[in-house]
Amino acid sequence: MAAGCARPCGGHGARWALPLRPPLCLACAVETLGDGSASLVRKKHVLSRLQDALAWQALPVVQLLAPDERVCVHLIGTLFGMLHTVEDSSALDLFVEVLVRLVVELKSEQYLRCILDESQNELCKATTMRGSLPTFTLLGKLADAIPGFADILVVEHSNLVDHLLMGLTYPNEGIKAAVCYLYGKLYSSPVGTERLSAHFEERLCGLFLNTLGRAQTKELQVNCLGLLKELLKSDHFVSILMNNSKTAEESENPDFLEGENPLPLVLKKLLLTRDEMLQAASSHCVAAVLVHSPSRYAPAFIHADVPEFLFECLLCNSEILIWSVYCCLLLLTEERLFFSKCHTVYGIESLVRSLQDVLQLNNVELHKQGLLLFTEILKRQPVEIKLFTNRGVCIEAIDVLMETVNCPVLEVVVEAVRAVAAFLRKDHLSSPPVPYEELQKLLEAVLKRCADLSPPQSSKRHAGDLLFSVSQSHPANRNLSRVPQRQGQFLLNTLESFRNACRLAVEFQSDSMAQENAFTAPNSESKDTLSNFSEFLLRICDSLCIPMVMNYLERAVSPSVMEVFISALNTLFTVVPNMRNKFSKKLASCSFIRLTLELKARFCSVQSNPALNQACSSFLCALCLSLYSATEKERTSSQEEQEMSELLQKGLPQLNYTVAESLLLLAETPEPFSLDQSLCSHQHCFILLLHFAYTLGDRFVPEADLFLAIRNFLLSAQDHGVCPPPYILRAALYLLAVCQDKGKALDLRSLCTIRRILDNLPDLSLVYVHCPLLLKFFLRYPELMGRFGHQVLQLWFSWGDCKQTETEEAGFGVSDQLNSANPLLPILKSNSSILLILLDLVCSSSVDVAWKVLMTLRTFLERNEDVLVCDLLRSQFLQILQQLLVESSSASLQANRNLPVLLSLLFLVQLRSKGVRELDSTDFKLLHQVSNLCGKCRPRDTDLLQPSLNFLYWSLHQTTPCSQQRAVAVLLSNVSLLELLQKVLERTWLRSPPSEPAYLSSEDALLCSGWLLVASLLLYQHRYNTEVHQTLSLDLAEVLNAVIFRKKKPILLLVSIMQFLRAVLRQNFSSPLLVIVGQNTAQGATQPQPSSLQDAALHPLAMRQVFSLVVSLQNLLVHVQLQKDLLLSQAVVACLETLVEYLYMKNQDIALHVASQPWHRFLVFTLLNGGQKSFLQPEVLRLMTLFLKYQSSNIISQKEISQILQEAAEANLAELPEATSRALHLFLCQIQSSHCQVEPAQSGTIQTLLERLLGQRSTCVKHQDIVCLGGVAVSLSHIGD
Repeated sequence: MAAGCARPCGGHGARWALPLRPPLCLACAVETLGDGSASLVRKKHVLSRLQDALAWQALPVVQLLAPDERVCVHLIGTLFGMLHTVEDSSALDLFVEVLVRLVVELKSEQYLRCILDESQNELCKATTMRGSLPTFTLLGKLADAIPGFADILVVEHSNLVDHLLMGLTYPNEGIKAAVCYLYGKLYSSPVGTERLSAHFEERLCGLFLNTLGRAQTKELQVNCLGLLKELLKSDHFVSILMNNSKTAEESENPDFLEGENPLPLVLKKLLLTRDEMLQAASSHCVAAVLVHSPSRYAPAFIHADVPEFLFECLLCNSEILIWSVYCCLLLLTEERLFFSKCHTVYGIESLVRSLQDVLQLNNVELHKQGLLLFTEILKRQPVEIKLFTNRGVCIEAIDVLMETVNCPVLEVVVEAVRAVAAFLRKDHLSSPPVPYEELQKLLEAVLKRCADLSPPQSSKRHAGDLLFSVSQSHPANRNLSRVPQRQGQFLLNTLESFRNACRLAVEFQSDSMAQENAFTAPNSESKDTLSNFSEFLLRICDSLCIPMVMNYLERAVSPSVMEVFISALNTLFTVVPNMRNKFSKKLASCSFIRLTLELKARFCSVQSNPALNQACSSFLCALCLSLYSATEKERTSSQEEQEMSELLQKGLPQLNYTVAESLLLLAETPEPFSLDQSLCSHQHCFILLLHFAYTLGDRFVPEADLFLAIRNFLLSAQDHGVCPPPYILRAALYLLAVCQDKGKALDLRSLCTIRRILDNLPDLSLVYVHCPLLLKFFLRYPELMGRFGHQVLQLWFSWGDCKQTETEEAGFGVSDQLNSANPLLPILKSNSSILLILLDLVCSSSVDVAWKVLMTLRTFLERNEDVLVCDLLRSQFLQILQQLLVESSSASLQANRNLPVLLSLLFLVQLRSKGVRELDSTDFKLLHQVSNLCGKCRPRDTDLLQPSLNFLYWSLHQTTPCSQQRAVAVLLSNVSLLELLQKVLERTWLRSPPSEPAYLSSEDALLCSGWLLVASLLLYQHRYNTEVHQTLSLDLAEVLNAVIFRKKKPILLLVSIMQFLRAVLRQNFSSPLLVIVGQNTAQGATQPQPSSLQDAALHPLAMRQVFSLVVSLQNLLVHVQLQKDLLLSQAVVACLETLVEYLYMKNQDIALHVASQPWHRFLVFTLLNGGQKSFLQPEVLRLMTLFLKYQSSNIISQKEISQILQEAAEANLAELPEATSRALHLFLCQIQSSHCQVEPAQSGTIQTLLERLLGQRSTCVKHQDIVCLGGVAVSLSHIGD
C-alpha cells in the first residue's frame, strides 16, 4: 500500500495515476484515507500529496473522480468524518483545505448539499459545542470559496443558524471566531441579509455586541469586525445596532454603557488598543455607520468621546489607519455637536502634526483627504469657539499649508488652496500676536502658484477689451470651453483665499490688539503689523491678482470667478483707507468700469446670477464714491455724497444693459405723470459711470455718439421740466466738454437750454469740474462766455492746486505745468477780450488766484508779440491803481494782498517791451501813481516796494532821453519817495548776514533795487541838471566798507553798491541829490600827519581806503573767475576804471602809482590761467585797456599787445559775445589814441579789426537790456557802461 502511494498500483491501473513527482495513485490515496488502521502521519502525507495535485493538476483529479459519483461521495464523506475524529489542529486545517478545494473543483451542488446534510447531522448529535468547531470552520471556508454556498445554507438549511447562535454563547473564543466568520459570509449575501434580518434583530444583535465588546483574542476581534462591517452595509442593520445602543442621553449613563456594550463604546474600546489593524477596522466601522446618516448617528459617537480617540490615532505610521480616521472625522464634521463639544479644539494639534507627517509620504490621496478634513474643520468651526488656542499650532498650520501649496501635484494644491481660504478667518487668527508676515508669505505663495499654472498672457489689453473679445467667441453657457475645469476651479479657490484675506484685514481694523505686534521690543519698529499686511494686499493685488484674472479673461469668463474677484476688489477699498483714492483711480483707468458693466450686461440680465450682480453693483458704487472723493477734494459734500450713494445703490442693480442700449436709454423721456423713477435713475447712474470713466481716460464710448446722447438728455430734461441734481449736471457738462472736439458744434437751442439750466443753479461751482476742456467749452461759445466766463475763470484759478513758493514769486518763476500746459494761452491768442476778465480777477480775487492769473498773463506775454495787448493792459492797470489809491488809506494798501501781484504784473508788462520807446501819457500817469504808492509804504513792505522800484528803474532806463528827463523830474519831485529810499539804503548797515552768501532774500532784493535806483537818479540828475527837492545823506565809510568787507553779502547787492559808488565817483562826491557824511567830520582841527596831504588831495577818500578798495576789487575779480559771474566782473572792472579816473583827476601821480602796481600784472595772469586761458575775455581786455590808458608799461608790454592782436585776428568776431566785442573795440581804440609803438602790420591789423567790429555792431541783434535777477530789475548797459 505504501508502494501504491508512491507509484501506480498494478491493481488500480494506470489511469488512476496522477502526473506528480513522484507519481500518485488517486485510488490508493482514497483507500489510505478510508483505512482506519492507517496512521495519522500517512494520512497527512497522502492529504499533502492530494493537496498538491488539486493545486497544480486539478483537471486530471476531476476527470478521474467526476464520472464516479460514488467515489466522490465516499471521499467527501471520509474527509468530513476525519474532521471530527482527528484532534491534531494542523491535520484538521489540512483536511478542511483539501475538502474545500475538492468541492470547489467538482463544481456540483450535490456535494455541497451532502456536506450541509452531514454538517447538520454532526451539529445535532454533537455532545459538546467544542466538537462543532471544525464544522463551523469548514462551513465558513466553503462560504468564502463558493459564492452561492451562503444562499443554499440560509435557504435550505436555515436550522443551521440556530447552531451558530449557540456557538456565540459558548465560552470559547475560537468557536465564536469561527461562528462570526461564518455569519459574516452569510450576511455578505443579499439573500442571507434578507432571510436573516429578523434573526439578527430578534436574537443576534445583542449577543453579537456582547461578544464584540468582550472579545479578547485578536482572531475573534477581527472576525467580529468583519461581521460588523458586512452588517453596517445595510441601513436597517445600522439602525438596529445603534438603537440597541440606546439614545445619546441614555448612553451618558456609565452603568448602562458598561452592561450593554453599546456599539460606540465597543468601537472606542478597540480604538484604545495598540493594534493599528484593529484601530483601522474600528474606524472603518465608525465611518460605515456615519455614512448612512451623520446627523442621526454622530451624536452617539460624540457623546462617547470617540472623536478624541480618533484624533489620538492620527499619531501613528499606518497609512490605512490615518486614512480611516480622516474619513471618520470628515463625516463627524457634518454634526455641529462635534464642534460644540470642543473635539476640534482638542484634536487640531494632532491633525496638524499628522498632516506634517503625511506630507512626507508618497500618498497623494492621503494628502488630499487630510487637507479636505482640515478644510471642513476650518470652515465649520463655530466663530464663538476659538480653534487655535496655541499660537504655535497656528504657525505650524501655516507651515503645513505653505508646504502643500508648493506641492508639485496639482490635485493636492487645489485642496490646499481651499484650506487656505477657510483658514483666513478672524477667529482662527485672533490670538495675539497675529502672524502677519507668515500670512503674507502664504498668500503670496498661493497667488504665485496660481499664476504659474496659468498660460502666459498673449497681450496687454485693458479689462474691458479682454471681456469684449471673449464675449464675441464664448457663449454664456460655455464659460470654460477653452480653459480646463480644474484650472478654473483653482483660480476660483485662489481668489476666495485673497478675498478672505482682505476681509480679514478689514475685520482686524476694529481690533486694537491686532493692529500691531504687542510683543515688539520698546523703541523698535515691527514689520509684523496690520498696516504692512494691508499694504501688501494692495500691492499683491496689483502685481499678481489682477494680471492673473486678466490673463484668464483672455480665454474664458466664469460668473463665479468674476463674482469673487469683483467682491475682493470691493473689499480692498476699505483695507488701506489712505490708498483708496489712488487704488480707485488705477482701477478706473484700467477699464474696470467697462469690465463691470459688460459683466452685468452679459450675465446678470433677466435676474440671473444675483450674487455677481450684487458684487458688481456694490463695486461700482464704492468705486464711484471713492473717485468722487478723490477728484472732488475741494468740493466734497456729505449731503451730495449721500444722495449719490443712494442713487447708485438703488439704480445700479437694475442697470444691466449693454453700452449701446444705455446710450439709447439716455435719449428716452419718461411718460407724463409717471411715478416710476427707474428711467431717471438708470440715466443718472450711467452718466455718473461715464463721467468717472472718462475722467480717468477710459473712453469706451465713441465721443461723437456720447456727445449726441448727452445733448439729447439735457434737451429732454429741460423740455419736461426735470432738473437733474447738480452732480449729474456736472457729469453731463464734463462729458459734453470732453467729447466736443469729436462732435458737432452745439446749436442755439442746445446753448439756450444749457444756459437756462445753469441760470437756475444757485452757484455755478456746483457743476464746475476743474478740467481744461470744460474751460475751453465755456469760452468757446460767446453765449456761454458772456454769461458765465467770469465765474468759470474765477473757479478755474481758484480750483487749481499749483501754488508758487515765495522763492518763485521773488524770481517770477513759472512752473513747467503752467508754462507748457495752460489751456488759456491759445484761447487768449484768439480772443484777447478774455484779458479784461483776467485783469478784473487780479483786482477782485484772492492773492492765490491773482498770482495764477499773473503767471498766465506773463506766459502769454512771453509767447506772443502783440504790442496792442500791452497797451490794453497798461491802461487797465492805470485805472485799477487809481481806484485803489483813491479808495484806500496807507494802512489798507499794505493789507491789500492783491496789490503786490498787480504791481508785479505791471512790471512784467513793461519788461515785455524789448526796445527803447517814448513814454506816453499812460506811462507817466503810471509812473506818478507808482511813485506815490512807494511814498506811502514802509521799508519792510517788500512785496509792494520790490515790483514798484523795478517799474521805476525800468522807466528810467528803457526810454528816450526826452522821456528820461521828464521821468527823473517826476521822481525827484516826490519827496516821500526819496525819504523812503533814504530809509531803504540805511537798512543795508542793519541787515543780518544770511547763512548762505549766494542766497538773495526779499529784503536783500529790495536793497539791490534801492541802490540801483539811487545810482540811476544820481546819474540822470547830473546829466539833465534836474531840480532836487529832497537830498539823500550817506556815510561814505559805510559804503566803502560794504565793498571792502563784503563777507556773506549777495553778489547782486555788491554790484548794486558798486554802481552807486561809480555814480558818486564820477560826480566827485558832489551832487545836489546827495550829502556825503565823511569819517572825520566830527573831529577837531588837528594838525594833519605827513600822509594827510594825499588824503586832502583825494578828499573825501583816504589813501588807505583807496588801496583797500583796489585790493578788494582785485579779489572780487579772482572770485568772479571761479564763479563765472559776468555781471559781477563787469561791475568790478567798471568800478576800478571809475576809481582810477577819479584818482587821475584828483592827483595824477597817485593815479599812475595805483595803476602801475605790480600785483595788477599778477591779477591779469591769474585771470588768464583760469577757465578760458585767452586774452579775449571782457574783464581781461578792459583791464588791459585801463593799464594802457594810464601807461602802465610794467603791467602790459608790447608782447601782450601783440598776443592780443594775433588772437583777435585769428578769432571769428561774429561768434564773440557782445561784452567781449565791446571790450575789444575799446582796447583797439585805446591803442590808437595812446600812440603805442606798434609795427605797421599790426596797425593794419588794428584798423581791420575795428572795421570788422563796427560792421559787426551794426548788424548784431539787440538783446534785452533789462533783465530780472532774483526779482531785481537790472539794466545790463547800466552795469557794463
